[in-house]
Amino acid sequence: MKPPVPERVIVESAVAEGALAATLRKNLPSASFEIVDRISDAKTRDPKILEVVRFRGKLLKSCPGTRNYHCCGYRILHFGVQCTLGCSYCILQAYLNQPNLRVFGNLDEIFGELSENLARDRHSLYRIGTGEFSDSLLLDPLTELSRLLVPYFSKAPNAVLELKTKTDFVENLMGLDHGGHTIVAWSLNSEEVRKKEEPFAATISERLEAARLCSDQGYFLAFHFDPIIDYPGWKSGYGRTLERLFAAVDPARIVWISLGAFRFMPELKEIVRSAHPSSRIVYGEFVPGLDGKMRYFRDIRAEFYSFMVDEIRRVDPDLCAYLCMEDDRIWKESFGFSPQERGGLSRMLDRAVEKKMNIRPPS
Repeated sequence: MKPPVPERVIVESAVAEGALAATLRKNLPSASFEIVDRISDAKTRDPKILEVVRFRGKLLKSCPGTRNYHCCGYRILHFGVQCTLGCSYCILQAYLNQPNLRVFGNLDEIFGELSENLARDRHSLYRIGTGEFSDSLLLDPLTELSRLLVPYFSKAPNAVLELKTKTDFVENLMGLDHGGHTIVAWSLNSEEVRKKEEPFAATISERLEAARLCSDQGYFLAFHFDPIIDYPGWKSGYGRTLERLFAAVDPARIVWISLGAFRFMPELKEIVRSAHPSSRIVYGEFVPGLDGKMRYFRDIRAEFYSFMVDEIRRVDPDLCAYLCMEDDRIWKESFGFSPQERGGLSRMLDRAVEKKMNIRPPS
């Protein structure tokens, strides 16, 4: 199943004449458009509503890591919030206080702030993504934002763009001048988890076919196994997905693969019970982590990671794999080293960009 298409678009007057609103009108000819002075947060969710606002905060943010766990040093380009893929485990259900899809119509300010940041430190490498508060490509068929972002980053000597998705919406990426500066990334899971917990996401086959198409266009790729979920037979399930991944694309095109065990804020448990009553994911063996999130017991997480790392290394010993938000002990149990021994996780990922993509900031 595909995610629902917006039927009603509410636009703040401050961005009603902007390029994004015009693109949405073109791509949603059957939708109703309503102009208002200011959009208030809705009380209940309507997946067929799309809100277009002028965002008034910081548009480029650092990844919200926790000091007790290793963070990747990622920066988030804030282009919109919420998602309608309906994944049962999605942290956005508990993290955001407004339920409807919302995109930011002040594109000039988004690109202006981006340019200011990149010019501020020309000698540092910026790894920037849009997939933290929404799916990077979920609305791309409607917004065509990738047609602006990808050419922009092709000319940024000290930055790479990562577009992370669970869709197969890559049509707009075809034929763009990406200059080797865009990584197209997919969140992957086992087929069993995909069927039960990701109702509107593309199938694993569809995602991997989209990855193959992007690779054929010269894009670099990344994959994120996050969340890894414990269930009977998880090894064979995740093993099969890895086999399919490496059969679909050349590992030489993959810049990194991240691994992260399912973790959640305590308040998500009741949300999952109510919104996804058939899901069993919150009934596992969990303990509070140092960041306040509920996490699988350490031995369960270590087994996840050790298995996945061994499978990845069996195909390509040099492929950059890393853990999302884990501590030194788990790293050493899974990889045999801690990020600090390699200069830190951020530096590890910078080196992956330099090695695979041949991108280095001006000296």
